[in-house]
This record gives sequence, C-alpha cells and structure tokens, in this order.
Amino acid sequence: MALLLVATAVWAQRRERESERPVRHPVRGTRGAVGAGSEYAAEAGMRLFHQGGNAVDAGVAATLAAAVAEFSHFGFGGEAPILVRTAAGKVYAIAGVGTMPKSATAEFFRNRRLLLGEVLRLDPGGLENMVPAAGLMPALVPGMVDAVLVALREFGTKSFAEVAAPAIELADGMVLDETRANSIRRSQEFLELWPTSRRVFLPGGRLPQAGEIFRQPDLARTLRAMVAAEKRARGIRGTRVAGIEAVRDFFYRGEIARRIDAFSRENGGLLRYEDLAAFRLSPEAPVSGTFGACEVFKPGFWSQGPAMIQALNILEGYDLKAMRWNSADYIHTVVEALKLAYADRDAYYGDPKFARIPAAELLSKPYAEARRKLIQGQASLEFQPGVVGEAKPLHPAREPTLRARIDDELAGRDTTCVDVVDRNGVMFSATPSGAWMPSVIAGDTGIPLTQRAQSFLLVRGHPNELAGGKRPRVTLSPTLVTRGGRPYLALSTPGGDNQDQALLQVFFNIELFGMNAQAAVEAPRFQTRHLVSSFDNHAMNPGDLILDERIPQAVIQQLQQRGHKVSTRPRTASGAAPVVVRMTADGTLEAGADPYYYRVAHGW
Repeated sequence: MALLLVATAVWAQRRERESERPVRHPVRGTRGAVGAGSEYAAEAGMRLFHQGGNAVDAGVAATLAAAVAEFSHFGFGGEAPILVRTAAGKVYAIAGVGTMPKSATAEFFRNRRLLLGEVLRLDPGGLENMVPAAGLMPALVPGMVDAVLVALREFGTKSFAEVAAPAIELADGMVLDETRANSIRRSQEFLELWPTSRRVFLPGGRLPQAGEIFRQPDLARTLRAMVAAEKRARGIRGTRVAGIEAVRDFFYRGEIARRIDAFSRENGGLLRYEDLAAFRLSPEAPVSGTFGACEVFKPGFWSQGPAMIQALNILEGYDLKAMRWNSADYIHTVVEALKLAYADRDAYYGDPKFARIPAAELLSKPYAEARRKLIQGQASLEFQPGVVGEAKPLHPAREPTLRARIDDELAGRDTTCVDVVDRNGVMFSATPSGAWMPSVIAGDTGIPLTQRAQSFLLVRGHPNELAGGKRPRVTLSPTLVTRGGRPYLALSTPGGDNQDQALLQVFFNIELFGMNAQAAVEAPRFQTRHLVSSFDNHAMNPGDLILDERIPQAVIQQLQQRGHKVSTRPRTASGAAPVVVRMTADGTLEAGADPYYYRVAHGW
C-alpha cells in the first residue's frame, strides 16, 4: 500500500510538471523574426523579409495588415506608438497617437450627458462627467497612418505600395475567424445605430460567420488610392521618400481628410479637416533606463511606458533571483513597486507639449531609492504618488466622480502587438490599438475611427486633462531592450493598464530566470489593479491582486496574509497577451507568442 501511495504521488508530480511545460516551442531563425497578433499580420511581415526588406519594412507591413484583419482590437483609424532601433544602434520613438480635435474642451464633456450609442448595454447612471468609450465623440486624429509612414520613410527600404500589398489583399477578402466573428456579434446592437458601420460589418444585413470570406471594399479602395498617390509622386520626383510623403499628404491634407471631415460634420462629431492637416509626426528620443547590464527603451510620458522604467529602478535594489520566481516574496515585492510606479503615472503623466512633466526626477535612481523605502511586508492600500520638487501630485482616484470600482464592461476593448528583429540588429516594436469594435466607420472611406479620447481625465489641472489639440496619456507601451548596446529584446502586448506589468514580468523571466522567449510569455503572470484605470470612469481597485490559476495555493495564502485582495483567473484570460523577439549573443533570433490569446510568431 505504501509503495502504491508513493507511486501515485510521483505520478501526480510528473503530471503537474508536464502540465506546466510550454504549449509551444520558441520560433528560431537567423534572418528575421516577427511576433504579432494574428497569422495574417505575422505572414505580412514575413513576406517583406522574403522580398528583401528589413525589420521596419516587415513591421509596417504587419501593422497595416493588422489594421485590416484584427478589427476586433485595432483599426485603420487607431494608434500605433513605435520604437525603432537602427543597425547603427540608435533608438527612436514615434508617437503614433492622434490629437483631440481643437474645438474640444474638458468643460464640454463635463457638462454633457452620454447618449445611447455611447453606453449601450450599460447603466448610464453615474456615468456623467466622463468621456464616452464609444461613438464619434471620443475620436482623435488617426495616428497610426502617420506613424507607420514616418517609420517607413526614415528607417525602411521599401515603398508604401510594397508594404501595403498584404493589407490590400486582406481588405479584398479574408477568411473570418471566430474572434472577429464573435466581436461583430457582440457589437451588433451598436452597429445597427451607424449605417456606415452596419454596411461594413453586417453585409446584406446579416451576421457574418467564422469561415466565410469577409470583404472591406471601401477600405481596399482607400488603400489603393494611397498607393496611386505614391505612384503619381514617384512618376514626377522619382524618389521613395517623395512617394511616401505624397501618401501622407493624400491622407492628412487631401481627399481622405476631407471625407472624414464631411462625415464628422454630418454626424455631430468634433473632428475636422484642420485637425488632420495640422497633425505631423517625426522621430523623437525615447525614454530610457538601465537594469543591470540592460538598457530599456520606452515611449515618452504621453504613454505609460516610463512606469516600467520607474518600477525597474525600484526593483533594482532587490535580489529578485534569490526570492525565487513567483514566490510570495517575489510577487509581493514586484507588485508593491508597480503600485508606486503607477501612482506616479496617475499623478504626473500627460502630454509633455501641454504639461510640465518632472521626467528627469521621476526616472532618477535616487528617486527610486527613496520610493523603495515605502515597500513594507504588508500590502499597501494607499494611493502613493511621490512628491517631486515643487510639483503637487493630483489624486484622481480621490475625485468624487472617480470612486467607483473598475468596470470591465466599460474598459478598453484591447489592442494588438507587432515586434520584429532582423539579422542586422534592426528592431521594431509597436503597440497598435484603437478603432476597435464597436467602431464608427467614417463614411465611405472604410476607416474605423478611434475611441481613444476616453483615456483623458476631466480632473481640473491634471496633466492628462482633456484639451483641444492634445494627446491623451495612453497605455500603449512598446519596448526595446539592449545589452551593452547590442540588440536583445523587442516586446509588446495588449492589456491596457496591464501592459507594463506583463512586459516587466516577461523581461524578468528571460533576464533573471533564464527562460526562452516562448516559456517567458507562457509563464503564469500576476496583475495589480491598485491604480487609476485608463478607461471606463477612471476608477481604482485598492489592493486588488489577480493571479494566474497556476500560482500555487500556498503562495496565494501567503499573499492574502500580507493584505492583498487576491483573486485568480484562468491562463486563457490573463489580461495581456505578449510577444517577444530575442536576439542571442551569437545572432540567433528567438521569438515567443502567448498561445492563450492567439498571438503568433514566425521566424526565418
């Protein structure tokens, strides 16, 4: 009997170990690797590699394909913050986030009641004094188009026609998958309110089914018109750069901008031709920090990206490896550091063109050392932004209209990701998002407009207070990491406020605990919601800690004893879905993609 019990225990332990093995092996190659949110996007990127393009060409092609194929999470009128590392080792950021229409004011939204199409299926009670999460009112200038054109012009090698070819083919007709079919079904009630959206997503007045060919002829026509503008310019001036500039002018100062303006005017929106014509991006310096031998690059304070660097600065003072991966000590320490970094995000971050951000102080090592002293053995339940010089941190979570708990039904409808590295060390990381379902299609352009203005606050004097011509502080947070100046990691994820939490854990899984790229993205993660939501009614859940179901029960109990308000969720609903591409010291490219939410990695 004793032998039988021992054998049973050994068998159970073996089964448990096997169940924790990665579902997939990492993808490896030597020429190029792409991680993305769908097979369509990843294949588009690989096609550009096979045509001789570099990582930026592949990244732009994958982003454009995602804008067509992944409309449940990202559309052509959305956003795409981008980081690029050149073969020479220089890193640039492209702030692919549009601006609020210049006629908009915070006071307008403070005094405005939400309409049916903006709160469909939700209880509108108590939702006044917020920017709507749907409809035409939260539309910004489309930011993705200019972002990918700047990346292509400055750092790519191909023409717009070449990188847009896969997207055009998808718009002509693609096989609809279950994710997209379900997103249309869930959005049907909203789509019925907007004839332009109904025509695209409910062709013939019916719900399209998974496995059917889904066509977007208006968007295909728009893309072909952009290609034609490039062809005309190259026929006159002959250069690749001139052709890409012509595409940009056609979109933001030509026919497309005028059609978006006309649709917005006819339907009571705020977006105007002048807003599009005034919008122009250029490469800028990223935010950066160090962790051990690594240099970490993020977008600026118009994103939440710097919060990851702040958290890394705090955590650099601990021996995280000695704590052991995903132990109670490890999870508690990382979560408490994230709470402090996110509190600073919620108090200080906003568009640097409109607000003074104490960037140098927030990212400094001495500031992190002072913040580190706030981490104790018990979970903090307070909102604790730091005091930086004479700056007075505002506490949006304490505002009377922002006291409710985070409402998942009101939160953002997710995002996608594109990460690419080539054999020459060119790196591309993007977090495309916005214009997700349910979306408003701008007239006959086929372009869904973004809903990103919901990320503004209406708190008077806050750095992220809504204003005309301003960018909201977004959650979108691509990441590049180098070691000693050499290319190392490109990673990004959907997940809203969870993005930098998940990315930090993936980074640690590789850098501290030696996991390969695939194991790192599949491993159990945790998420704090002790922060001010960037969506819904900007609520906060003090002390909330969500753990992957695979975290051992003993660890859960220890965290509860420390005062964390713990809940668990299945691995298939982790709140994020990262991809990562890693370049090893010998030049091998290794890519991993979260299998639990349909991420995809290809290598060559």
